[in-house]
Amino acid sequence: MTTPRSPKRTMSMPVIAATTAALPAVVLSSLALAQPSMATPAPQPRKIPATLAAAMKAQAVNVGSVIPAQAVASTIPAALRPMAPSVPDSYTIVRGDTISAIARRFNVDTTAVLQLNNLSATTLIYPGQTIKLKGTATAAPAKPAPPAPSAPSTQGSATVYTVVAGDTLGAIAAKHGVPLSSIFSWNGLNRSSIIYPGQKIKVSGGSAPSAPAAPAPAPAPAPLAGTGSYTIKAGDTLSSIASRHGVSLAALMAANNNVTATTVIYPGQKLTIPGAGLQPAGDTKPLVPSTFLGFTYPPAVVSSANENKALLNASPVPSRAEMKSIVADTARRMGVSPSLALAFAEQESGFDQRAVSPANAIGTMQVIPSSGQWASDLVGRKLNLLDPYDNATAGVAIIRTLIATSKDLDTAIAGYYQGQYSVSKYGMYDDTKRYVESIKARQRTFG
Repeated sequence: MTTPRSPKRTMSMPVIAATTAALPAVVLSSLALAQPSMATPAPQPRKIPATLAAAMKAQAVNVGSVIPAQAVASTIPAALRPMAPSVPDSYTIVRGDTISAIARRFNVDTTAVLQLNNLSATTLIYPGQTIKLKGTATAAPAKPAPPAPSAPSTQGSATVYTVVAGDTLGAIAAKHGVPLSSIFSWNGLNRSSIIYPGQKIKVSGGSAPSAPAAPAPAPAPAPLAGTGSYTIKAGDTLSSIASRHGVSLAALMAANNNVTATTVIYPGQKLTIPGAGLQPAGDTKPLVPSTFLGFTYPPAVVSSANENKALLNASPVPSRAEMKSIVADTARRMGVSPSLALAFAEQESGFDQRAVSPANAIGTMQVIPSSGQWASDLVGRKLNLLDPYDNATAGVAIIRTLIATSKDLDTAIAGYYQGQYSVSKYGMYDDTKRYVESIKARQRTFG
C-alpha cells in the first residue's frame, strides 16, 4: 500500500491554532500521529509500513477508543511497577483523581488514606480539595445533620443554599424555582464551574455582605430541540452516549441544560438526545480541522479528535508549568532521563494537555489511542490519554521501550516520530533527521 509522501516538516511548522485555538506550533510524531488514508497529491510517494497502516485502520474503526479512567487495573505487575515517589505530607486533588489511584501513585495503603482523612469509600472528593498522606488518623467527629434543602439560610437580603453531595447547579435552580442563568449571575459561575459539598450558593437576588458583585452572565446558548431521551447505564460516559447516538458532545450538553463535561452522571439518570448531527447555534466551526500540512484525515478519526478536544476544553487541566513537572516526575519514576522526556513533551505539544491533532493525537505527549493501548500493555494497566498523569505515563513508556529496543538514542528518537518499523526498514527521512536534532537540542536545554 502506498500514499503520497508527506511535505517536509520543519521545526517551525504552521500553527494549528490558526484553525483550532488550543494547539501550539509543534511537530507531531509519526508514532503518535498515524498517517492518514487520504492525502493531497504531492511528489515523491512514501510507503507506509504495514504496522502503521494497520494502526490507522484500527483507529478509524474504533473511533472512541480512549480508555476510561475507571478501567484502570487495581495493581501493576511488580516487574513493570515504577519506583514509588516520595510520599508528601498532603496532596491536592485534580480532576480524575480517586483515593485509590492517589494511594497507588504514592505506594501507600488506600484504607490508611481514608482513615487519615476521615473519609469512607463512598465519600465524594473534588478538585482543589487537600488530603493528608502522612500523619496519625484522628477520631472522626460526629457527622452533622445534612443541611435541609427546604430551609436555606439568608445572608443580607440574599437566600443562600449549602451544596450537598449529588447536587448540580441545574438541580439547585430547579429546586428553588429560579432560572439557571440567575444562579450563574448571583454567584459569578458558569456552565463549567465545579461545585462541592459545603459550598454556599445564592439562590435568590439581593446582596450578601461578604459576596463580591457578580459579573453579568453571558447569554445562554439557544436550546436544542430534543428528539428523544436516553437512560444512563453503568459504565456510560457523556462522550460514549454522544457517539452512540451520532451527535456531538457539545450538542448533547447543550440539549441538557444542567450537564457539562464535569457533571457526574449516574445509572438511571435520563438525558435528552438532540437531533443527529445537531450543533448549538453558532457552533459551526470544528474544534479540530480535518486537514494538516496537506493531509486529509478520515472523518471518523477527525470526529473522535473533536470529541476529545471538546472534553479537554471543558475540563480543568494542569498549566503548562504543572504539566512540565508531571512529565519530569513521571520520567524519574520510570527510569527515563527527565531532560529527554521534557524535550519530547515540548516538541510535541509545548506542554499543552489540551492539544489534539487531526489524527486524534491527544494531550501533552501527542499519543493516538492505538499507541495508548500499546503503552497500556507496556505498563500493565489501562491508561486514559485524557488524564494528564496517564498521558505522561503513556509517552514516557513508549520512549523507554524505544530506547531499550533501538541500537542507539538517535534511532529511538526517530522511532517516536517516524515509527520504529519504518526507521528500521527505510532509514531516517530528512524530516525525521531534523526532528532528532531538535529533540537533542531541546534535551540540552533541560539537561
